[in-house]
Amino acid sequence: MQVKSRHHLRSDAVADIEESLSGALGIDLDGDSYERVEFADAERDLVLVDGDPTICYFDGEPFLTVRGANDFPPESHVVTVDAGAISFVSDGADVMRPGITEADPDIESGDLVAIAEETHGKVLAVGRAMADGSEMAGDSGKVIESLHHVGDDLYEFSI
Repeated sequence: MQVKSRHHLRSDAVADIEESLSGALGIDLDGDSYERVEFADAERDLVLVDGDPTICYFDGEPFLTVRGANDFPPESHVVTVDAGAISFVSDGADVMRPGITEADPDIESGDLVAIAEETHGKVLAVGRAMADGSEMAGDSGKVIESLHHVGDDLYEFSI
């Protein structure tokens, strides 16, 4: 990922991000430095919080990266998958109903979600819900489109 530009965010932009993530995920970011990174070869922008790749803009909407979700565990918009789904989700596969053990009932179709594994609660991926949380578990069908996962370019990014 080739960096096009980097710049520190103004306090009002930081407040907007913090407010958005607090409302959507129930987290409290406590960073001292927020820096937006734009890429020449990717459609997503990244926000470094104290130098760590914590937030990414997915279709213009701020959400935690996999690393960010593990540093600041979300209280809502989390989907939990069983051990059998871990290798698939970690490789970037979309999430299928049979692998889901639990989903936040407040999730609506189109929402961004953190996908965590059930044993340790570690976030493996970030995706876009294709169904409401109450309808995610089941026998068949794709319910989450994977957008970012452990080991992808965004996960491996460092300055």
